[in-house]
Amino acid sequence: WNQNLPDLGSVCLQMSSYKRATLEEEEGSDTPAEAASSPDRVEVGFRKGGVDILGRRTQLEVLLSVMLLAALLALLACLVALGLGFSSGNPASAPLFLDLSHRPHFLSYLQPVNTFFFSDSGRGLCLSEACVTVASQIVEAMDRSADPCQDFHQFACGGWMRKNPLPDGRSRWSTFNSIWEQNQALLKHLLENGTFNGSSEAERKTQSYYLSCLNTQRIEDLGAQPLVDLITKIGGWNMTGPWDKDNLMEVLKMVSGLYRAQPFFSVVVGADPKNSNSNIIQVIHRGLLLEQDELQVREPILAVDWLDFLTFSLSPLELNDTEPVVLYAREYLQQVSELINKTDKSLLNNYMMWTLVQKSVATLDQRFENAQDKLLESLYGTKKSCTPRWQTCIGNTDDTLGFALGALFVKATFDKHSKEIAEEMINEIRSAFKQALDRLSWMDSETRQAAKDKADAIYDMIGFPEFILDPKELDDVYDGYDVSDDSFFQNMLNFYNFSTRVMADQLRKAPNKDQWSMTPPTVNAYYMPTKNGIVFPAGILQAPFYAHDHPKSLNFGGIGVVMGHELTHAFDDQGREYDKEGNLRPWWQNSSVEGFRQRTECMVEQYSRYTVNGEHVNGKQTLGENIADNGGLKAAYHAYRSWIQRHGDEKRLPAVNLTNDQLFFVGFAQEHGLTR
Repeated sequence: WNQNLPDLGSVCLQMSSYKRATLEEEEGSDTPAEAASSPDRVEVGFRKGGVDILGRRTQLEVLLSVMLLAALLALLACLVALGLGFSSGNPASAPLFLDLSHRPHFLSYLQPVNTFFFSDSGRGLCLSEACVTVASQIVEAMDRSADPCQDFHQFACGGWMRKNPLPDGRSRWSTFNSIWEQNQALLKHLLENGTFNGSSEAERKTQSYYLSCLNTQRIEDLGAQPLVDLITKIGGWNMTGPWDKDNLMEVLKMVSGLYRAQPFFSVVVGADPKNSNSNIIQVIHRGLLLEQDELQVREPILAVDWLDFLTFSLSPLELNDTEPVVLYAREYLQQVSELINKTDKSLLNNYMMWTLVQKSVATLDQRFENAQDKLLESLYGTKKSCTPRWQTCIGNTDDTLGFALGALFVKATFDKHSKEIAEEMINEIRSAFKQALDRLSWMDSETRQAAKDKADAIYDMIGFPEFILDPKELDDVYDGYDVSDDSFFQNMLNFYNFSTRVMADQLRKAPNKDQWSMTPPTVNAYYMPTKNGIVFPAGILQAPFYAHDHPKSLNFGGIGVVMGHELTHAFDDQGREYDKEGNLRPWWQNSSVEGFRQRTECMVEQYSRYTVNGEHVNGKQTLGENIADNGGLKAAYHAYRSWIQRHGDEKRLPAVNLTNDQLFFVGFAQEHGLTR
């Protein structure tokens, strides 16, 4: 795999081409396929037209209804105590499934709840403040007029969609976006607090960076001049003035290597897919969905002097022509090379400079944002964004100083016990996943045991990296990054240079297993194939995904499904190719590979039949996420049922008229509420 290339100008780098396993997550999971019946399997059914004593009420009305219900229950308890209208025998157990197909008299609706409340099992209504609050939120988010067997999303999320119309400038809006806005509002408060006094220099840099972004008067005063100066330094732009048509390679080096605009490809340093104990240079076209077999690249790819380009991009690191490089998307680079060779140089210059301008829009005056809004409207039909400047600045600060910003976020919001509880949930879901492997008739015993070993070896990181709470360690991470008080544009340029130096510094070091690719405030999660690790930032460990005082049905249906999703990515169409150590190698027996292939083909066909806005889904393109979605939901549900077997049934939420099993799925759906 480490073989020399023919001469590419002056370079003879050792390049290998791999199929890349994605880390995404946006939005940051299924067992591979067959679902045999479980001994403890529980059927959960919904029927249309259930009792809706609440109708469409406000949270206050719901709360008052719940209080009325509690009072009625108390009255009934008194009647029981007096021996009125209630037999002395043990009450019958309530049915597991509510019959939602009729609308009985109000008191007959109360009867099954009353039975639950007085049953020997101890099940009843949870009337804590947290339960009453979340119950009202769930009811308001639902649309009980929808048939859950025909349109479960409308049934579970119709109320939420009605109250969350698509914002201007957005092509979609989800629960994830809503929580991120809440996180942003908190961070705004922390950074704009007049008594702000960060415990570290990195935190103070974070505030200075944020305020430089917020200083629109200074940005307007500078106008386009910072960008004009940068373009001149790079070699000029044919759209604005003189340019050096014979200097395209130097322009590419500056635009892509130094200022990270990456017009054709990106260069990163990461764990070697075939040896996860060492780092290696990787050439990637981000977001490309090309599948290909592993092969040796033995011919020139792209009109690039690779040694010169990489030496510049990873300065001050010294490279030579024996440096190994992993190449992704070889087919793409070949096609781009052909395009470059037959494209006028002025167009290439225009394109490269345009990527630089586009990357700089947020640092420039209002004219640039207006032009970008017009472009986005013509491309995607979205209206002008109404995003407040402070939100843009929070996002930029998170991209640049995200771990220092994360330190502020964690200290203000994160419950230290959440880590312990999350660890317990992950272990329960891991156990359920391994039990599911035993039910796969198509998987041979050797592969099954290796899969269990990989599941056991999955490394989890929860909440935040510990170093962010140590001021000295946090300062060391951002040492060498200079932040100016009065130039947001310069702060961005300084960060590009700083991040390039940090990346170069990683090449000769062993991969850090505890290195995070998402910042603590992020509302997402991800799986790392080369580390066989899963990461859950603090930003997603909050309601509605998780709350320590919510029913387990909601927590397992929320963050539990996210955990199962990421865990299952270790066994999807790409993650399964990495072993328990994070190395890319074949570890499945051929018979199991064939069984997996047959079932994934079935899933591709199934999802390709689905349509969204009249367009068929590309089941092949979304296969990894579809496997993870199905497996994550299944693993989390079985983990919840196992928890019930050990701890007994939970009390139910008042007024929602759902069993806890039904609540698991409604909660899961509501956390994925979406408007387009």
